[in-house]
Amino acid sequence: MNPNWKLILQIFMTFLKIGPITFGGGYAMIPMIEREVVTKKKWLENREVADIFAIAGSAPGAIAINSAVFIGYRIAKIRGAFAALFGVLLPTFLIVILLSITFIYVKANPIIEAAFEGIRPAVVALIAFAGYKIGLTALYDKATIVTAILTIVALFYLNIHPALIIIIGIITGIILVKVKNALGFTTKLEKDSNTKHKKKIFSLTNSRR
Repeated sequence: MNPNWKLILQIFMTFLKIGPITFGGGYAMIPMIEREVVTKKKWLENREVADIFAIAGSAPGAIAINSAVFIGYRIAKIRGAFAALFGVLLPTFLIVILLSITFIYVKANPIIEAAFEGIRPAVVALIAFAGYKIGLTALYDKATIVTAILTIVALFYLNIHPALIIIIGIITGIILVKVKNALGFTTKLEKDSNTKHKKKIFSLTNSRR
C-alpha cells in the first residue's frame, strides 16, 4: 500500500474512533483528539492542536467538524481533511439517527433520565479540561492573561455576540503586537516550551554544587 494512502486510512480510522466515544461533542472532543493526534500518533504538537482549535472555534460551523478538517488537512492536506471529516461524521450520523428513533420511545424511562444526570456534569468536566489544556499554550504572558479575563467579563456581563468577541480578540492581538514592537519589547507569540526544561537543568546544576 502506498504510504500516503496508509496515512489517509490511519487518519480516517482515528477520527472514526473518536466520533462515537466522545459524549458532548465540540469542546468535549478536544482531550480525546489531543490524546490520539499528539500523544499516540505524534502527528502534531500540543501548540499546533491548540491553534487549530482556536481557529475551528472561530470559524462558522460545529467545532468538532471544523477541528477534524483542520487537523486532517494539517497532517495530509486535502485527502487528510476528507478522511478526518468522513471519519468523524460517519459514526456520529448513524448513532444520532438511531438515538433519535430510540429516544422517542424511552425518553420517559427513569433509567434514561438518571443516565443524563450523570452525562451532563461529565460533559461540563470535559469542556473545562479542554479549556485548561488550551489555556496552557494560549496564556503565556500578562497581555494574554488580561485579554482572557476581560473577555470572560464581557461574556458574563455584556450582551456581546461571540463572533464580535472573536473579532475584538483578533484586533486586540494585532494592536498589542504592534505596540510592543514600537516600544522595543520582544513579542512572544507562544509559550516557551523549553522554560520548564531549563528550570529543571538549572535546579540539577545547583544541587550538584
